[in-house]
Amino acid sequence: MDADAEIASRVEGRLERLGLSAEEADRQAGLPAGTVAAIVHQSGKLPRGNALRRLAATLDVAEEFILGLEPGDLVPADMLEDPQGELGLLAPDEEALLRHYRRLDVPTRAAVVQLVSRAAGPEPDLEVSKPAGRGRDRKR
Repeated sequence: MDADAEIASRVEGRLERLGLSAEEADRQAGLPAGTVAAIVHQSGKLPRGNALRRLAATLDVAEEFILGLEPGDLVPADMLEDPQGELGLLAPDEEALLRHYRRLDVPTRAAVVQLVSRAAGPEPDLEVSKPAGRGRDRKR
């Protein structure tokens, strides 16, 4: 979600009220340098997942306030998901697959999981065998 004028105004207002610079807010929230300044200038994307939670904690507000939601409204699920692909945890094709999967409704997700599980076959047995002469087999 791109930062709009209302989000920028709320973030800037909290910075002023707390006496924080954008750079200090970045440091306290553990965000890349320039993130908060980009939000205030409406030139950057709003962080998601844990980064959004850390920013809200730094500004001493709830995520709902930053997003401009009414008290009690639910934060959109996509704003609470951490951007795994940006961390290099997923290959581009895996990231695309996950993005499409997240758009499915719950019954369709369940059907996809069953289909993929059957196509992949049984999971390998990862049980580690014990060396001979140990445990209960050992004679006294």
